Amino acid sequence: MDLHFFRRAGGLLLVFTLLSLLHGSRGEVPTRPISAVTILPPVKPDDGPQAFPNADKANLPVFTMDYPRIQIPFEITLWVLLASFAKIGFHVYHKITIWVPESCLLISIGLIVGGIMFSVHEEPPAVLSSNVFFLYMLPPIVLDSGYFMPTRPFFENIGTVLWFAVVGTLWNSIGIGMSLFAICQIEAFGVQDINLQENLLFATIISAVDPVAVLSVFEDVSVNEQLYIVVFGECLFNDAVTVVLYNMFNFVAEMPVVEPVDVFLGVARFFVVGLGGMGFGVLFGFVAAFTTRFTSRVREIEPLFIFMYSYLAYLVAELFAISSIMAIVTCALTMKYYVEENVSQRSCTTIRHVVKMLGSISETLIFFFLGVVTITTEHEWNWGYILFTLLFAFIWRGLGVLVLTQIINPFRTIPFNMKDQFGLAYGGLRGAISFALVFTLPDNIGRKQLFVTATIAIILFTVFLQGISIRPLIEYINVRRTNRNLDTINVEVHCRLMEHTIAGIEDLCGQWSHFYWKDNRVQLPAPAVCFIPLSLVCQCTYLHYINVLCYTFCLLTHLLQLTSENNNNAAISLLLNLKISSPNL
Repeated sequence: MDLHFFRRAGGLLLVFTLLSLLHGSRGEVPTRPISAVTILPPVKPDDGPQAFPNADKANLPVFTMDYPRIQIPFEITLWVLLASFAKIGFHVYHKITIWVPESCLLISIGLIVGGIMFSVHEEPPAVLSSNVFFLYMLPPIVLDSGYFMPTRPFFENIGTVLWFAVVGTLWNSIGIGMSLFAICQIEAFGVQDINLQENLLFATIISAVDPVAVLSVFEDVSVNEQLYIVVFGECLFNDAVTVVLYNMFNFVAEMPVVEPVDVFLGVARFFVVGLGGMGFGVLFGFVAAFTTRFTSRVREIEPLFIFMYSYLAYLVAELFAISSIMAIVTCALTMKYYVEENVSQRSCTTIRHVVKMLGSISETLIFFFLGVVTITTEHEWNWGYILFTLLFAFIWRGLGVLVLTQIINPFRTIPFNMKDQFGLAYGGLRGAISFALVFTLPDNIGRKQLFVTATIAIILFTVFLQGISIRPLIEYINVRRTNRNLDTINVEVHCRLMEHTIAGIEDLCGQWSHFYWKDNRVQLPAPAVCFIPLSLVCQCTYLHYINVLCYTFCLLTHLLQLTSENNNNAAISLLLNLKISSPNL
């Protein structure tokens, strides 16, 4: 056994030895140097001069500059500072701001900066992308408008505001889009490649009104409150409707064929997106109101909750692809009334100033960037398409105001006259929202450059021509004015007493109008009472029962008077009528 094992081991050893010898002969042999080259051993250099000195040694730099690393934030900061200095200069000399809107001046500064950059062949940084606009620049603008919305006039005219914002925007978008599509069928204009979907998308973009200059003029000349709040509310909710239509038509523009079922799905999505945004806004508004009830010992973080909950409502709405503008506007309107009763006066002042500052900065950057892009960007100019765009924008805006006003006037306590209708129609300026939407169009839109050029043309035309001429025209036609002087304490107390009294009478009679809803807007169901400051609940409940007791006392006095006069039939008839008209009694 051992002998057999050793024989096999010896055989294997012999085989491995032969294989190693065979493969070892294939090892690389170092190449012999060429005869003309002599390899010398390395020589250690001494301290004397060398024929080939060593490379320069890297020393610690005393001064360095890395501009590409901070280029974008540095230029944005310079733009904001330049626009701020321009605003200071505008308001130092009051005669400029009286006749020339601030947006015109900001665009003019942007045009000057753009001309300088174009002369030195410098391109503006690509900072205005779709995500930057929708996630960082649009929320402060909308929060500013929603938070400073006059609550009481808005809810008194909410039907008219939504009528012009929703139906009016649909009217302008569809009307302008169909008209431009008809123009595109004419071969002489050379725009036959623009289909109906792209025309509707472009019409939606230029339907976004931004009457900041008009509102400033209306406030200065003290136009009637109804006209002011309808223009304010239409501007705010028009942006929400425009963004919803923009996203919908942007998706439809990529579809090769649009079927009838897609139209019905688009209509359904329009309402789902709008109502969903309102739901998220109310939810986060109540959560913010509830949170601020427990911040009495940490006053320094009270403003943070307001900004975070508003922004969170916007982001959650964007997450579910619903109307984020509607969410943040509804959140601001919901929480404003309760939050200002919970937080301290300093926090309330901080919230107001920061909201106004953020909105102003975002809008300033967009107007400034508009002026720069107008000079530094290559444009596609088409006289026919751009001129007809301006014409159709004015025609459909004027017709829309005229038709919609005739429909809504019978339902209004104070109807709009022809002068008010002129103010509504002429106040449809285009501005920052339209420019940002068209600038962030996807690159797969074939005529994007033409849409950008046409949008800039209509913005410049409306902002400069209409914005400068709106004041003299409003003063010339003598639009109805309102007395904006502060009322005395006596007038304020009597006005509120009459409103609460009417609300109590309406509650007894079972006929609820806006007086009842204004008086009871804080009397929510039991699960929501925790969101409301206790002082407000006690105050409104006290006033409500005082009204009921006063009316009951007057009723009993009248009944006793009828009884004392032996007029029992009249007393019984009064009680029966009261029982029939007031089922709550």
